[in-house]
Amino acid sequence: MNSSPSPRKNRRTPIRALLASEQETRGVHLGGWVRTARSGKGVTFLELNDGSCFASLQVVVDGASPAAVDIAGIGTGSCIEVTGDLVASPAAGQRWELKAAGIRLLGSADADYPLQKKRHSLEFLRTIAHLRPRSNTFGAVFRVRNALAFAVHKFFQERGFLYVQTPIITANDCEGAGEMFRVTTLDPKEPPLREGLVAWEEDFFGEKTGLTVSGQLQAELFATAFSDVYTFGPTFRAENSNTSRHVAEFWMIEPEMAFADLRDDCRLAEEFFRYMVVHALENCGEDLKFFNDRIEKGLIDKLGKLVGAEFKIMTYTEAVTRLQKSGEAFSYPLEWGLDLQSEHERFLTEKIVGGPVFVIDYPARIKAFYMRQNDDGRTVAAMDMLVPRVGEIIGGSQREERYDRLERRMGEVGIPLKSLSWYLDIRRWGSCPHAGFGLGFERLLMYITGMENIRDVIPFPRTPGNAKF
Repeated sequence: MNSSPSPRKNRRTPIRALLASEQETRGVHLGGWVRTARSGKGVTFLELNDGSCFASLQVVVDGASPAAVDIAGIGTGSCIEVTGDLVASPAAGQRWELKAAGIRLLGSADADYPLQKKRHSLEFLRTIAHLRPRSNTFGAVFRVRNALAFAVHKFFQERGFLYVQTPIITANDCEGAGEMFRVTTLDPKEPPLREGLVAWEEDFFGEKTGLTVSGQLQAELFATAFSDVYTFGPTFRAENSNTSRHVAEFWMIEPEMAFADLRDDCRLAEEFFRYMVVHALENCGEDLKFFNDRIEKGLIDKLGKLVGAEFKIMTYTEAVTRLQKSGEAFSYPLEWGLDLQSEHERFLTEKIVGGPVFVIDYPARIKAFYMRQNDDGRTVAAMDMLVPRVGEIIGGSQREERYDRLERRMGEVGIPLKSLSWYLDIRRWGSCPHAGFGLGFERLLMYITGMENIRDVIPFPRTPGNAKF
C-alpha cells in the first residue's frame, strides 16, 4: 500500500523562487495578496506579494487576454490565484513579470481595507496587528524573526546543547521581582481564606503559582544532568510599563553550562551573538537592505563592524572609575554600588571602548541571589554584554554552586528556603561550577533590524491594556 501523499494539483510556486529564476517559464501557478492595482491603455498591472520574500511580482493582464474578464472586483488587499507565463520585464527595476492567462479571485477586499496606501506609521500599524504582517516593514521583521529563531536552535544544536522546555506555569520567581501574572482557579471575588489570607493550598496546584519570568532555575537543574542545555520560549512580566523596551510577554534564550565559569560564559555569549549577526547578514540580505534604507541608516555597516569587533572585558569597578574620569555630565548619578544606566553603558561602548564590552563583577546587592559570590565579599561573578547604540543586551553570571553560600544569600534577601528546596538540592548532590546567560529574543531583533520599539518585533504585543489580537 502506497502511503505517500498525493501530489498537490496546480502546485503554487513561491514568488521568491520565480524572482530567482534564470529563465522564462511557461504555465506558472502562484497565489498572493494584491499590493496595488492600476490600469491604463488596455492593460492592468497587479503587484502581487505572497510573503516568501520582500519583493513583489508584477502581474500583467492584457485587455485582450481571457484573464481580463476575471479582474473585476480585484483591488488592494484581495487574495488571488494566477496562472500564466514568467517573462522578461521591459520595465526598469524588475527582471521578471508574469503575463496572466487566468486569474481567480479567492478573497475580495473592500474599500475599507486599511492598507491602501504604500506607507503607514508604525503607531497606526500597531492598531491593526492582525493585518500589519502584510505591510513591507512587518513582512521584513517577521521573516528576519523566523530566520533568527531557526539560527538559535542551529547554533546550540551544532554545539551539542540539549534543548529543554522549561515550564510556563511555575511557583518560582527567578528574579525576585514579584511581578508575575497569577495562575489560579480560585474565585477572585470570594477566595478561600485562612487566618485572613488567601488559602493558596486550596488552589489547583496547592500553592501560589504564576507565569514564568525565566526558565533559568530549571535549566540549571538540567545542566547538572546533561552538562550543556538551553531554553528558548515565552516568559512573562506583569510590569505596568509602556516604554518602547517593555512588553508583558516575550521570548528568552537561556543557555546553561556545567563545568563553566564566568569567562566561559562571556565566550559563549560573544560567539552566540556574533553567530546571530552573521546569520542575518548571510540569509536576510533583502530585508536588511530595507531596514538599512528605511529604518536605521548605516545598519548593515553597524552589523558588519560588530562581526569583526574585539569584545573587551572590564570590571564594574573599572567601568565606574573610567566613566567618572570622563568628565561627561550624565543625567543619572554614577557611583560605586549603583546600577549602570543606558547612558552610562552607551558611553562606555561608544566613547571609551569603541565597541562591544563585557562588564563583570558587579556589586552583590544590585544582582540576583543566585550569582556566585566573589572572594572580595562584596561583588558577584556577573556579566553584562554591552553593544554600541543599545547598551546592555545580554546578562548572565556564574551561578552559586556552594550550598552554604547560596543558603545564606537566600536568607539575606528574604527568600524562604522551603520555596526553593529543590534548587538547593542540586547544590547538595553532585554540585559543580556552572554558568549561563539570558538574552531577550526581541531585544536581539531590535538590534539586528534597527526597529526602535519592542512592540514592532513581536507578532502580537502584550502590553498594559492591550491583549486584543
